[in-house]
Amino acid sequence: MPQSIGSAAAAKKLKKTLDHAGFYPALVADVILDALDGREPTGELVHLETHVERTEVHRHITVLVMTEDMLVVAQADDQHLDEDGPEPLAHVSTESVPLAAVSSVVLSAAWARPQDYRPGDQPREVTLAISWSGAQRLDLVPAGCADPQCDADHGYTGTTALEDLVLRISADADGPDAVESARRFARAIRSASAVPDAHPHPAPARSGTISARLGRPHQPRAGA
Repeated sequence: MPQSIGSAAAAKKLKKTLDHAGFYPALVADVILDALDGREPTGELVHLETHVERTEVHRHITVLVMTEDMLVVAQADDQHLDEDGPEPLAHVSTESVPLAAVSSVVLSAAWARPQDYRPGDQPREVTLAISWSGAQRLDLVPAGCADPQCDADHGYTGTTALEDLVLRISADADGPDAVESARRFARAIRSASAVPDAHPHPAPARSGTISARLGRPHQPRAGA
């Protein structure tokens, strides 16, 4: 008997969401099916991004599927085999994360015209960050000093934070329904992962400032 993605209702809902995204839905569904190992999904979030590089258009999809005890993260993108390759090649990866390993769920939101805010108003965009293995995101910028005439090399300064997955969903780009779906998924995984004694030895969520003398950045070539 062929394996199915959980219950018929859950499978139908996930399939409809993947079909709406339109990014190789049959392929992505089969990959998720394999990663679920027969578990029934209790919630999902699908986010499709499109990047334009000169004359090429690349797409990337992130699918989060939550079960009672697991978070399955599937990511896929397409790219040409080579410069002359007529056919794209889809790269798909999955990661299965026990909900007990989720150490942080951060949801940031931005509201337009906050002075006119009324209860229930939807934010214009949200950023969802989920941490589970202690992977660090590092943001560096050139360091400076208070002297505006100084041209000395002060190295770099930046911030580091524990983040395994970061998704930015905008009402303008993705639609208001996508923003609400992200907020709903954030509430669901936050509730499911906030189990007493689920993290006997959680990794500390560090966020600090670092500085390092890494030398000056390469200057762009003339005409580049």
